[in-house]
Amino acid sequence: MPEQPLSVWRQLGYAFGMLGWSIMINIIAVMLIYFYIPPNNSGMEQLIPQATVFGIFTLLSLIAASGRLFDAVTDPLIAYWSDRFHHPRGRRIPFMRAAILPSVLFGILVFLPLEYQESYSNVWWLAAIQAGFYLSLTVYIIPYNALLPELAPGPAAKVRLSTWLSLAFVLGIILSSQTPAMADLIQEWGHVANRHVAFQLAIGSLYILGGIFMLIPLFSIDEQRDCYGQPATIPLREAFRHILTHRNFLVFIVADFSYFVSITIISSGMLYFVKVLLFLKEGIGGAVMGVMVLFSLLFYPLVVRLANRVEKRKLVIWSLLSLGVVMLGIFFLGKIPLPPRVQIFGFALLVAVPTAFLGILPYALIAEIAEQDGNHTGQQKEAMFFAVRNFSTKLGQTVGIMAFAILTLLGKDPFDDLGIRLAAVFGGALCILAGLIFTRFEEP
Repeated sequence: MPEQPLSVWRQLGYAFGMLGWSIMINIIAVMLIYFYIPPNNSGMEQLIPQATVFGIFTLLSLIAASGRLFDAVTDPLIAYWSDRFHHPRGRRIPFMRAAILPSVLFGILVFLPLEYQESYSNVWWLAAIQAGFYLSLTVYIIPYNALLPELAPGPAAKVRLSTWLSLAFVLGIILSSQTPAMADLIQEWGHVANRHVAFQLAIGSLYILGGIFMLIPLFSIDEQRDCYGQPATIPLREAFRHILTHRNFLVFIVADFSYFVSITIISSGMLYFVKVLLFLKEGIGGAVMGVMVLFSLLFYPLVVRLANRVEKRKLVIWSLLSLGVVMLGIFFLGKIPLPPRVQIFGFALLVAVPTAFLGILPYALIAEIAEQDGNHTGQQKEAMFFAVRNFSTKLGQTVGIMAFAILTLLGKDPFDDLGIRLAAVFGGALCILAGLIFTRFEEP
């Protein structure tokens, strides 16, 4: 066991790492589609052809999917190596340190296309660079998440630390969603005429900031002092098979996947919701995400209190069903007899409540599952559990991006917006399905 409980300052130091990679991964969710296939009233040229494969899959959706197929191989390998790693600084920190600089560089390169017009060269470039970005970020995220069960022994401690992590993640969403507003300022103050260049400067600044945040846990966490785990000895195939036959964990993964599909559709679609459905400026999207997140913070004390008194399972079920119903309402944005700002900010306030619960409880639940399994089997496979969860999370984000990109074929421009509206319906229905599936989950 750790020599002493993790202090609040070291908990905050650990949480800064999540703030960093949340910024990085949410920039992809917020900006990738908008940057490469913007609406016709954005002031930017389309950079990737809207050609389809089998009449359904857009090129951008296939690029996103190819990155996840690559992750299907790399995620469990990195987890396996981390679980078995021997190093004076521990099993996790060395991996995290090696991943930061490549994550920043590849993240910036994602938004530096070869040509600033519709080009198949951009397709191949983006596919290769995105694979490098996700591999680099995976090398950081999986060992980082695997620290959680050891840093927070006991259910109450896990909920508290998960609260800090959730706060960090949603702050990352806020910062990444400010990209359009930053681009506006760069164009105004820096006299940058090209909208693509303004976005690139804003995105590059945020990636560098994210990398700085990812450095902080390297100095605030000492695995020898704060952790108690021992390298696992179980073979890769056996460890992977054991986790994939863990019924409770599989139920969790299915629901978690569906949640990330839905939240990615919200992130990917936000600029379209405000620009196309409501005819507002792009910068409003960042304010909407900020209001949603800040309002959700008001419910964090309630989440912590209820998590110690009510089954986490019931709280997650209620949250998934509520979020699904609210997302279905996006279909009617622009058609409701209310001012556009009232509509979009009202949506943000409604979404904030279930996302407060879904931002905290899943981290606590998976940490409990991994710890309980380690106590039962004598093999601490935290990284492997989080690797599968990490792959599921990124797969959910990819399906969200793919679904949104595919549905843009049905309309993504003013007065031709059916695809954008149907994307919200798809996300909402999937979230409701996840809530029903989670009724089969058994509290650890």
